[in-house]
Amino acid sequence: MQKIEIGIVLLSVHLKLGQEMIRKSVLLVVFALWLSAFATVNHAGNLVDDKQALLDFIIATPHSRGLNWSLSASACSGWFGVTCSPDGSRVVSVRLPGIGFSGPVPPNTLSRLSALQILSLRSNNLTGSFPADFANLTALTGLHLQLNSLSGPLPTDFSPWKNLTALDLSFNEFNGSIPGTISNLTKLATLNLSNNSLSGEIPDLQLPNLHFLNFSNNHLNGSIPKSLRRFPNSSFYHNTLASTYSLTLASPPSPLLPALSPFPSSTTMRKLNATSLILWTIIGGCCLAFLILALLLYFCCSKRRDKKLVSGKWSKEDYSPEKAVSGGHEANNHLVFFEGCTFIFDLEDLLRSSAEALGKGTYGTTYKAVLEDATIVVVKRLKEVGVGKKEFEQQMEMVGRIKHENVVGLQAYYYSKDEKLMVYDYFSQGSVSSLLHANRGQDRIPFSWETRLKVSLGAARGIAHIHNKNNGKLVHGNIKSSNVFLNSQQYGCISDLGLSSLVNSIVRTAPRTAGYRAPELVDTRKATQASDVYSFGVLLLELLTGKSPIHARGVGDEVVHLVRWVQSVVREEWTAEVFDVELLRCPNIEEEMVELLQIAMNCVTRNPELRPKMAELVRMVEGVRRFDNENRPSTESGSAASTPGQQIEAQTTPE
Repeated sequence: MQKIEIGIVLLSVHLKLGQEMIRKSVLLVVFALWLSAFATVNHAGNLVDDKQALLDFIIATPHSRGLNWSLSASACSGWFGVTCSPDGSRVVSVRLPGIGFSGPVPPNTLSRLSALQILSLRSNNLTGSFPADFANLTALTGLHLQLNSLSGPLPTDFSPWKNLTALDLSFNEFNGSIPGTISNLTKLATLNLSNNSLSGEIPDLQLPNLHFLNFSNNHLNGSIPKSLRRFPNSSFYHNTLASTYSLTLASPPSPLLPALSPFPSSTTMRKLNATSLILWTIIGGCCLAFLILALLLYFCCSKRRDKKLVSGKWSKEDYSPEKAVSGGHEANNHLVFFEGCTFIFDLEDLLRSSAEALGKGTYGTTYKAVLEDATIVVVKRLKEVGVGKKEFEQQMEMVGRIKHENVVGLQAYYYSKDEKLMVYDYFSQGSVSSLLHANRGQDRIPFSWETRLKVSLGAARGIAHIHNKNNGKLVHGNIKSSNVFLNSQQYGCISDLGLSSLVNSIVRTAPRTAGYRAPELVDTRKATQASDVYSFGVLLLELLTGKSPIHARGVGDEVVHLVRWVQSVVREEWTAEVFDVELLRCPNIEEEMVELLQIAMNCVTRNPELRPKMAELVRMVEGVRRFDNENRPSTESGSAASTPGQQIEAQTTPE
């Protein structure tokens, strides 16, 4: 009996323990469900708060371009320029460049985005001081406020932004000194404070991960701290800084080079500062004097062998263009002029001229030569020519016969065993490459959209004319912005025609042309009209973006291929990010820019067979805008009568 009672007691105890365990389990489940619901509500509440903060910013900040932000649309998938975290709980990126914002950043708006990692408000017209409440944005990794009109001192304390890897405040009106607390940004890889009004000495910034630095175009003084001397002089140009290491900080060295004459002219000498003079005297004297002396001796020997002297100068009769072009024995070892050329000088005159190096390209070095009678010509000194004299002369004759307002005409050439020269007209406005990429700063004259359109149209017409020659088989082979110049009406003119078939293949594949080279040339190395179309498309992208075909991005010197970058941006529907910031300030050109972008994308398609012909591209570019000042008949017939959109649609339709 006692055993039964004990059993009943034990059973009762077990039942109570089981009930307690069940009760605790139920409580745990309920608590877990409550936590999950609370977390969901909390996340939704944070996203709602982020959305409202962005709406408050837009409402309080005047802007010229419309945004598709509305309460009914999802901020994570439907709002332009907004990116959310992977779980959709917070806004982590706001990119709104070139929207036309004006006035100061309203307080207590963007600063409420506590999870924000990237903020880009570049290329607007924001004014006022640096927003003090941005100190709340402690998660920021990238802050891009360049190309605005922000003013006043920089924040004294940068410690809230310890996660920053990129800080760009360039092209504003900030003044005062550079805060030493920037050293707290130990993760910083890019720092750009150029083109402001900052003054004082540069602090000793200890930034171990910094790869790109630009303090140029300010009012900084003193010396460059030892911690920053690993950066190039271009990072400090146009300040009042003491040169504490070997290279000068005042300005870039002069490009003058005594290339075709033994010594530079007196005008050239005055343009060289003392340091440049010493450098060019040592380097140029040692490297070039022997070459030039040998060249002059060769010419003297050639004169004695093949020519007669009249009063110490070449006989002008021997240099008549008719004799030269005839290709007879008298044409050896002197300049060969083409029919219609009005130049009156000979090789000796050219060698006595002062020369300025304009650039070193794929096929040689180009010089601006000023003769004694003030005639200015462009001389290209070819390198690595891989053909004999007969083939060279035949190619020059073919190129010399091509006359078109959008093709830079070849006026004369010279051939000898050791030297090959080509003489062109001089274009005072320089190449499209220099107009696009040089002197991008406060003193720069913007390259207008109208001129860029004219460059596109002129280049298209010039290439189309080239492709129509030689029974439709002629190829340019080296289309790039440094080979396009502006004529007196601001239209593009194509230069460097006919050289791709003359130089050795190792030169034809030089890295300088890699950004313009069609993908198929990697294997074939044989330029075609389709590869010319690809290069023309890259030229259009260069005009639209203001970026070089291959350029290094600041962080880690990452190499960016322009075509791939544009394709990725367009694919992600961030088209506004593509265009040059100079263009985003021009009113009423968005449709034209997008239309030209579509034309360019058709040109750079990977399949050569799907690329348009140059004649079609001329009509497409003409359709973007009609220029009333052109003295040419309107192309209103045939397929050109269709709208630009119809033309582009026809080109993008799969075959």
